[in-house]
Amino acid sequence: MNDSSNITASTALLTDMYELTMLQAALRDGSAHRQVTCEVFSRRLPNERRYGVVAGTPRVIAAIQNFRFTEQQLAHLDLLDDETKDYLRNYRFSGQVDGYREGELYFPNSPLLTVRGTFAECIVLETVILSIMNADSAVASAAARMVTAADGRPILEMGARRTHEYGAVTAARAAYLAGFVATSNLEAGFRYDIPVSGTAAHAWTLAHVNEDGSANEKAAFATQIDVLGAGTTLLVDTYDITQGVINAVGIAGKKLGGVRIDSGDLGAVTRRVRKQLDDLGNNETKIVVSSDLDEFAIAGLRGDPVDVYGVGTSVVTGSGAPTAGLVYKVVEVDGHPVAKRSSSKESIGGAKQALRTYRSTGVAVEEVVFPYTDTTAPDVGGLETQQLTIPLMRDGQAVDDIPDLDASRAHLAAAIGTLPWEGLALSRGEPAVPTRAVGLLPPHQS
Repeated sequence: MNDSSNITASTALLTDMYELTMLQAALRDGSAHRQVTCEVFSRRLPNERRYGVVAGTPRVIAAIQNFRFTEQQLAHLDLLDDETKDYLRNYRFSGQVDGYREGELYFPNSPLLTVRGTFAECIVLETVILSIMNADSAVASAAARMVTAADGRPILEMGARRTHEYGAVTAARAAYLAGFVATSNLEAGFRYDIPVSGTAAHAWTLAHVNEDGSANEKAAFATQIDVLGAGTTLLVDTYDITQGVINAVGIAGKKLGGVRIDSGDLGAVTRRVRKQLDDLGNNETKIVVSSDLDEFAIAGLRGDPVDVYGVGTSVVTGSGAPTAGLVYKVVEVDGHPVAKRSSSKESIGGAKQALRTYRSTGVAVEEVVFPYTDTTAPDVGGLETQQLTIPLMRDGQAVDDIPDLDASRAHLAAAIGTLPWEGLALSRGEPAVPTRAVGLLPPHQS
């Protein structure tokens, strides 16, 4: 897999204004040079889901490495004084980043990313880090639930026309990470080496009419098959589905690869179409369905003869949770734990690492969060453990062994297999795995 996550353009202005006004003030009073630790975490899971999926980590590392201000950008920043511009002109992140690998599961208060360095160099990264991780993790978390609901049947990502043009590319990547098998987006296929899939839309069928203006669905199907072969998938619901199936089989014969249905009561329709195909001798022709599917609709079709799902809007929008709800907070200053005490927005001070415990059967039991400086793991009563916090950057440079997209995809599939049964439920509920802090001060004491 050639995971081209590197961003070639400057990422420095993918930020909020107050990151730079804070920097200017910090340079004025000297706090810019204090050593801090910033942490990315979630206080709760969106929509009371049972787990989240970490996504976008390699993109974050690339964005940090490309956080460089050009002279043109600096000339645009009239709000800053010369001292601040000089600092930004020479800005290079030189700190350390640790965190969960991409494709790992997370829960409330999991320390997903830990950024260590001076206040100045860490604080300006807040917005770009959160914008990547919140979007990618939201899509991957939603997509993972859809993969579970599909119960082994493949899902195609086809949401490019329902979101920002470049958001569609990274959403396709996150969906593939979560287990989708292909994308309709050619830029995602090119950039991340993801398999691509697609045949024709309703516009193709509608464009074929007779001289009198009447529909000529057969002509559309015939040309598509001539160009793409009989193994293509024909969209049969532009007009009458029953007649569409007859036309498709009549032209392609028993070698017809598939029919796609994009409307109607999909459960009832697919049952009728399956019987019709079988009666025509097309037992191997697959049925592909789309039409505003999400994890709940997919689960509802589990007992119906659907071979492939196509998902668009709900995956690129995170299936109703367009952000993962991740935050980026200073948790340590000059070695001292600090924490927010705001009502419902508390944080736990101190730099942290985490491990997950498992029963001998491989089922996850709990997530244990403990001080980053501890060299000995907490006592977990003889349970098996997995270290979750790994090095990602050292002295401003990415480590050599950051897992690629294929490895992360396999890791996520295995991680979901460790969840207790209730953790796979699509309904709202408690996190599948509880998080326990050991050796850390609660917010009101830090």
